[in-house]
Amino acid sequence: MQRLWEVEESIHIKAAADTLYDSVADVRAMGRWSPECRRVWLPRPPARRGSGFVGFNRKGPWVWFTWCRVVRAERPHAFTFRVSTFGLPVAEWGYRFTPTDDGTRVTEHWTDLRTGRGARLTELLGLVFTGTRPRLRAARNRAGMRTTLHRLKQAAEG
Repeated sequence: MQRLWEVEESIHIKAAADTLYDSVADVRAMGRWSPECRRVWLPRPPARRGSGFVGFNRKGPWVWFTWCRVVRAERPHAFTFRVSTFGLPVAEWGYRFTPTDDGTRVTEHWTDLRTGRGARLTELLGLVFTGTRPRLRAARNRAGMRTTLHRLKQAAEG
């Protein structure tokens, strides 16, 4: 199996783009949407470009935290943050919101940033703390994105 470095998933939701942006940009609520994220600590809400926050995650018996920084916060178009651990880059996660005639197309995207200097260490840390091999991370994230987007849809459409 060839390793994937980028993954994205989309869903149509019958809600306005600004409403969906607000739901995702409230990173403290991410534990409701994501199957891995359990809680987020944001020292100074709301999250905006440059804001840092800590994500507390769990998958089965594995528990870990990540440091995140918002790199794009353009309501209602896009919200993106970068994830690191122990000062090393791990990934970039984001959401794009495209209005449609009857709602919004929400696209969640992920890019693996574990390349170059420190890549082997972050891959090892990822395996130890998350239990996921690097070449399987994209498939795991794709499944998680589907769950996240469906939960967002259920909440928005009530």
